[in-house]
Amino acid sequence: MMNIGIVGLGHLGKIHLKLLSESSSFNLSCIFDINKTLTNQLATQYQVYGSESYDDFLKHCDAVCVVTPTPTHFELVSMAIKQGKHVFIEKPATNDFNDTKRLNSLAREASVIVQVGHVERFNPAFTEAKSYIHNPKFFDVKRLACYNVRGTDVSVVMDLMIHDIDLVVSSVKSKIKRISATGYTMVSKTTDIANARIEFENGCVANLTANRVARKNVRDIEICQQNGYISIDLLNKTTTFSKIIPIEKDSLKQGLLINTGEGKQHYQIEETELSVKPINAIKAELDCFYESIINKTPIAVSLTDAEIAIFVAQEIENQINK
Repeated sequence: MMNIGIVGLGHLGKIHLKLLSESSSFNLSCIFDINKTLTNQLATQYQVYGSESYDDFLKHCDAVCVVTPTPTHFELVSMAIKQGKHVFIEKPATNDFNDTKRLNSLAREASVIVQVGHVERFNPAFTEAKSYIHNPKFFDVKRLACYNVRGTDVSVVMDLMIHDIDLVVSSVKSKIKRISATGYTMVSKTTDIANARIEFENGCVANLTANRVARKNVRDIEICQQNGYISIDLLNKTTTFSKIIPIEKDSLKQGLLINTGEGKQHYQIEETELSVKPINAIKAELDCFYESIINKTPIAVSLTDAEIAIFVAQEIENQINK
C-alpha cells in the first residue's frame, strides 16, 4: 500500500481523513495542520502519526493530500513535488494561473502525479450525462449557496464558479473566443455574486451564475444541443435528457408537443430520467489518483486542466474588477 498524508484538517480535510483512513489502496501514514491541538486530537482518534511540522510530515509519506486554504497551495505543493511526492490538491490548484503553470512544470520535471480536486467531474449526475453531451450549443449554469465564511479567502469565482468553469470547458471541444462578466461584493472582502458569459469559437455560449449569499443551495446545469437538452441537478444527483423528435401532425404519443404553426414541422419532446447511481465523489477521485500513480492511468483532472480553469476564472475576475 502507498503511504499518504493529509495536510489541512479543516471541514474538507476531515472528510478526506475519514475516507483515507478507510481506504484499501492508500495507507494513511501521517497528518499535519498548523493547529497542533487539532493535529494531536485527530492523530489520537485515527491512530495515525501527527507531525509537528510540514518538513517532518513530508518524511513520512509517498503521496500528499493538500486540503488547506488556496493561498497556501503553491508553497506546500511545490515543496512536496521537489521531494518526489505525488500530490492530490483540492481545487483550485492555486489562486494564480502562472503559479499553476509553474507547478505543472515542476511535476513534469519530477515525474510525479498531481491531480486536482475538481470533485464535480465525479458527481454521478454529471458522469451519467457525459455520454449524452454532443456538440452543445448553450449552457445555463447556476450555483447558489448559503453564506459560509469558509472559502471567502478567495472570490466566489474561485470558490464556487470554478467548478462549473471546469465542467463547461471540459465539455466544449473548442477554444474560447470571448469572456464577459459582472460581479458584486455583498458581505465579504471579495466578490460574492458573479455572472459570466463564455463564448467559444464553435458558437457555443455558456452563461454561468455563482452566488454565495443566496437563500438556498442550488447547483443546476441546463445544456442545449441540436437533438434536445440535458438538465443536471448536481445537488440532488438527478439528470434528465429531453430529446426533440420531428413527428407528423396529430401523432403525439407522449411528452410535450412543439407546434411551429400551420403547415410547418411539429416536434415531440420525450423526457428520459437517467439512472444515476449514488457514489461518494471524493472517494472516487481519490481512487483515480491512486490508479494514476500505480497503474499509470490518465490523470482524471490534471494541472493542465486546472491551468485552463484558472485562466478563465482570472479573466472573469479581471472583467469584474474593470
